[in-house]
Amino acid sequence: MRSLPFIAAVTVASIWATVATSCKDDSNIETAEVMAGDVPTMMTRDVETLISDSGVTRYKINTPVWYMYDEVEEPYWRFPDGLNLVKFDNFFRTEATVDADSAIYYKRKQLWRLDGNVNISNVMNEKFLTQQLYWDQRSHKLYSDSFIHIERTDRVLEGYGFESNEQMTQYSIRKVSGIFPASEFKSKRGETPARTDSVAPADSTSHGGYSAAAGEMPE
Repeated sequence: MRSLPFIAAVTVASIWATVATSCKDDSNIETAEVMAGDVPTMMTRDVETLISDSGVTRYKINTPVWYMYDEVEEPYWRFPDGLNLVKFDNFFRTEATVDADSAIYYKRKQLWRLDGNVNISNVMNEKFLTQQLYWDQRSHKLYSDSFIHIERTDRVLEGYGFESNEQMTQYSIRKVSGIFPASEFKSKRGETPARTDSVAPADSTSHGGYSAAAGEMPE
């Protein structure tokens, strides 16, 4: 396995350390289109690297291929063959893990776009599955307009539109489509469980970091 060159690692570290303002809905973000004719300024294979911030290891990235397009009008990085990212706390304990079929990082906007089978786990061993997710490092939030499937120890939540903090411990679903007892789902590794016909009504209470607006269940 080859590690990312030191210069690139320092660049990534500065990105993760960025602190800024509020999260924007992805419909208002003018993300650049990835052009087939763009020529990468750097390509690294079999990347496994630890990323530090202020002397503390914060992230670990694993990816088969890392393309950097730094000389184009809208610089970006591309991970076409998948991305695995582990986020650590101050004591090098895992806070969250992220897997995606592909990913793009827009450097100026400091925005990740994760695509394909996006699978995230938090410290409470809750599972989050969706087809597209944005990670805004300026606001330290994750969000999506796509369908979201969340597996908790007590229940399974499904809906459309999602927002969370970086630790995936405080999150909300904008339009809930189903709340099911966890016993009704028999998950297989790497697969989204099949739905059942039993749907419990949404409520407006907060529970374990989750909140759902009342009156958003489809008829």
